[in-house]
Amino acid sequence: MAPGEVPQWVPQACTLPTAERPFRVAEFDRLFGESAVRWTRPNATRLDVVLDAVAEERARGLAAREAGCCSFFTFRFVADGTKVVMCIDVPASQSVVLDGLAARMGAAKRGGGA
Repeated sequence: MAPGEVPQWVPQACTLPTAERPFRVAEFDRLFGESAVRWTRPNATRLDVVLDAVAEERARGLAAREAGCCSFFTFRFVADGTKVVMCIDVPASQSVVLDGLAARMGAAKRGGGA
């Protein structure tokens, strides 16, 4: 993806202005690259990202902003000692968005997935 380019998987339903979308994708890339320990994809509509607990506030802020423009996302956070699990759910009709997010996760943390 070229700088400033919006990924193909970003849905038209997203109300975030098009010019701001690459910056939001970059925020997820930074969060995943700097704080993700591992991730799992329990099913097509869910992605669980294990983060260092120190990143929880940052992740919650990003999740709140993302849910505000893409209302189909559901974010939950589960504390697990020194880690926190960011559970990301979407309806089946939006699984391609989760595929894209998971691919970004893989790009940010090569070899870190489960």
